Amino acid sequence: MKRAFDFVVAALGLVLLMPVMLIIGYLVSRSSPGGALFVQARVGRSEKPFACYKFRTMAHGAPVAGSHEVAASWVTPVGKRLRSLKLDELPQLFNVLRGDMSLVGPRPCLPNQAEVIAARRARNVFAIRPGITGIAQLASIDMSMPEKLAEADSRYMQGRSFLGDLGIIAATVLGGGAGDALKG
Repeated sequence: MKRAFDFVVAALGLVLLMPVMLIIGYLVSRSSPGGALFVQARVGRSEKPFACYKFRTMAHGAPVAGSHEVAASWVTPVGKRLRSLKLDELPQLFNVLRGDMSLVGPRPCLPNQAEVIAARRARNVFAIRPGITGIAQLASIDMSMPEKLAEADSRYMQGRSFLGDLGIIAATVLGGGAGDALKG
C-alpha cells in the first residue's frame, strides 16, 4: 500500500507542480552558472547507491560533501530560499516514481558518510527506502549526528504507519523542521 500511495502521490505531484518546477529550474539556471538540477549518488534501500535528484542550490563547483560540511558561502541566494521552503527537494518525486525513494523515510546519505552508514546498518535502517522527508528532518537532526539520526530513523521504522506518514507529510508541507537554508 505504501508503494502504491507513494507512486500515485508522486505522479500527481509532478503533474500539478510541473509549472512551479519549471519556474524554479529557470530561476536556478539564471541565478548562477550551471544546470538547474543537481544529481548526486546517495545510499538507498539495502545500501544500494542511486542517483538522487534535487534543484541545484550551491554554486557550480562546490565541494561534494554533506550539508553540514559545506560553507554557507557556497549556497546561492536562490538556493538559500529554495532550501528554506524545502522546494529543492521537489525533483525527488522522480526518485519516488522510480522506486529509489519513498515520500517518507530516512533521508538518504552520501556513500562517503561512513559513520552514518555504520549507525544505520547497526539498526537495520537500510531495510526500507529512504524518504523525501522523515521524522529526523522534522526534528532538525542531520547527518552530523549519526547516532541520533540512526535512532530517529529506527524509531520511525518501528512505529511507521499510513496515518503516521500522512502526519509527517502534512508537517513537512506546513513548514515543520528547520529546513536547510544555510547548509549544502
